[in-house]
Amino acid sequence: MSSRKSATGNLTRRRFLAGATLTVGGLAVYSGEIERHMLMTVERTVYIRNLPAPFHGFRIAQLSDFHFHDYDESFFVRHAVERVNSLAPDMVALTGDFVTTRGDQPNIVIPNAYACAEILGTLTCPIRFCSLGNHDVLIKEQVADALRRNGLQVLINQFTALEKRGEKIWISGVADAYFDIPNLSLAIPQRKLNEPIILLGHEPDFADTVASQNYVVDLMLAGHTHGGQVRLPFLPALLLPAMGEKYVEDLHQVGSSAMQVYVNRGLGCMHLPFRFNCPPELTLLTLQPA
Repeated sequence: MSSRKSATGNLTRRRFLAGATLTVGGLAVYSGEIERHMLMTVERTVYIRNLPAPFHGFRIAQLSDFHFHDYDESFFVRHAVERVNSLAPDMVALTGDFVTTRGDQPNIVIPNAYACAEILGTLTCPIRFCSLGNHDVLIKEQVADALRRNGLQVLINQFTALEKRGEKIWISGVADAYFDIPNLSLAIPQRKLNEPIILLGHEPDFADTVASQNYVVDLMLAGHTHGGQVRLPFLPALLLPAMGEKYVEDLHQVGSSAMQVYVNRGLGCMHLPFRFNCPPELTLLTLQPA
């Protein structure tokens, strides 16, 4: 009798272990091959004070955190570009980490910067702005050159105006706040006639610095966090980088200021080629007057 119970117990344990192994394996396949390529289009309306009438309904598509050829393949970046092109936005914002660099041999990934930029150059929207991320900084001259060669305007502590029917909004780009030297006095124009300012910057928590220094920015577009990348049920995001721990994803008001920050979950992955409960994101923001 005891041997029969022992055999039954062993069989039950084996079944449990087999089931657990299949479950873990299934989750690995799902998060590594399915959700990692499950591009989600997130549409949000952003209300901007003093938005000029010609820019009512102005649509901005945002992609971020490509980490090209590390855990992001050519076909998936092409797919994202095709999706953006199908939306026909008025402007495209690309908010950094085009490559993945490591401190020992950063030059190895320079070809990835040019390959990624070549694909992004097929975006059909003529108004295309880029900021750089912390992984781009070690080879920032090459990343910026790759983007510019493919018709993408890079803003590093710079700004430019978009004008429609005599009215303006300003597009700014700040240097990476993690490894570079952001200079807000160069990146943000002197505000004239309350014209709106949109700032591209990779690390979302830098928004607090912008607001604390009394720079008037209406909207900051950021990435960096990957939305946490692996989001287990009932638990907070576990894989958050420094300067991406407060504003993790989606649209946020920055303190008591009028500034808002939108955090895109990114296209690629870091550390592990997995996404769970946190699919890659293409954002489509529509500007409307507040």
